Formats: sequence, structure tokens, C-alpha cells
Amino acid sequence: MNQPDAPLWRDGDVPVSPRFDDPYYSLENGLAETRHTFHAGNDLPARFRDGFHVAELGFGTGLNLLATLALWRATGQDGRLVFTSFEAFPLAAPDMLRAQAAFPELAPLAAELAPFWQAEARRIDLPDLAFTLVEGDARQTLPVWPHRADAWFLDGFSPAKNPELWGADLMAQVAAHTAPGGSAASYTAAGHVRRALAEAGFEVTRRPGHGRKRHMTTARLP
Repeated sequence: MNQPDAPLWRDGDVPVSPRFDDPYYSLENGLAETRHTFHAGNDLPARFRDGFHVAELGFGTGLNLLATLALWRATGQDGRLVFTSFEAFPLAAPDMLRAQAAFPELAPLAAELAPFWQAEARRIDLPDLAFTLVEGDARQTLPVWPHRADAWFLDGFSPAKNPELWGADLMAQVAAHTAPGGSAASYTAAGHVRRALAEAGFEVTRRPGHGRKRHMTTARLP
């Protein structure tokens, strides 16, 4: 197990990775960014169904998991949401919980899952959630992953600061582990990322981004 990174804290609330010199979520509103980029970008909740599988590159603070499970519950879905995260450097539980506390709207759900993080759980099984955290370098762990996701959240640190998580080989693995008709979304609209997704077989679209970000990327397998 990798030693957890201890984040720096900007303005007392926003965690910043010292390894990548990049915030874990938007300085403006991380929850709004998740909803705009990953939920709307993957046409959620309209596509939800029992067993719908979300996978993400970059677990970070767990905000995307909380927001997506909250959306699942708020829209009255039946069955279970399947959620898999690939993360090389998991945060320690106290840092995760401190970061999640910035979003009072998610406080009940954060409190429900807190004991799992405090126990360093890598799997969570609830009546409406099957969560797995795959720890390690995604360039090594994704190729041997035996599943395919319906929707991908590409949420690593900035491609300029963490290029390993945005390379063409890894984007090809994302495509290979996407169900037919599946999708991907990312806050970045970097040209090399969009090209890598297109070369991997996705139909790629540049869309308006969240807040000060002019553009974001969505992608869908034909």
C-alpha cells in the first residue's frame, strides 16, 4: 500500500496535492463541477439502471462517489450502483473527511461512509452500492481489470502535471474497458487527450466547461 499523500490546504478548505501541485477539486465549487462534468457529461441520471457501472481514474477525496450515490438515491433508482475507482495515492481518512466536509449537502452520506474510510476499506457493499477502490498505477491495474464500465469519470490531476494518467495507451485501455454505447467525460479539453480518446474509438465532443473552464470533453463509444 502506498503511503497516503498529506494534502496542503488552500483557504483552509480546498486540498491541494503536494505531489502534483494541483487541487483535488474545483476551487470554485467541486460539487457543481462534478455534476456538470461527470453527471451531465455522461447523461446521468437518465442512463441509470440496476447494475450501472461507473469507473473513474483518480478517486481523490471521494467526492465523485458521494455525489453519484447521492444522485442515485435522490432519483429513486432500483438496485445497485457499481462504482470502481483507480487511485495510485489514496488520501488518509482524516484528509478525505475534512475535504468532504466542505459540502454540507453531502454530509449525511459522508457520515454513512466515514467508517469505511477510517477502516481503510477498499470495498463497500451496501444495498444500493458496490464500490471498489483499485489501488496502484492505473497503467498496470486497468489492463488486467476484468470488467467494463458504462460511464467513465476521467478525473486525474491536470494532464500538464500528471501526464501518466492521460496517455494514449491508457485511453485505449479505457475504451477497451467500456461497454458498447458507454461514455466518458473529463474536465480537460487538452487536444492530446481528445485525440487519444478518438484514436481509441470514442466519438469525442468538446463542450462548455464548468465555471472558468471554457471547455470540457465528452466521449461515447458507437
